[in-house]
Amino acid sequence: MPRPEVLDRIKEAETEADDIVAEAETEADDIVAEARERADEIREQAREEAEADAQERLETAREEIDAEREEVLEEGDSEREALTTGAQQQVDEVVEYVVTQFEEAVHAQT
Repeated sequence: MPRPEVLDRIKEAETEADDIVAEAETEADDIVAEARERADEIREQAREEAEADAQERLETAREEIDAEREEVLEEGDSEREALTTGAQQQVDEVVEYVVTQFEEAVHAQT
């Protein structure tokens, strides 16, 4: 093979190699860009899921707190009612005692 043909083939091979390398670099850049986009999508999806989970837990906690609050209020109302009833009974007993003492004092003076 004559020397100029060998040089031409070498130049062709180098050009081909440069084209292959350039294509591979472009493809690698595309793959990296796609991977970054996918990673961003996954991060965004994870963030949204975490927010939704946090919101759900917060709502559940609020419902539990509301239920517990209602229970405490009902217990407080029951205790207040029992105390009021007991106090009313004692008022009646005290009034009766005072009236009896008053009547005895009046009878003792007469």
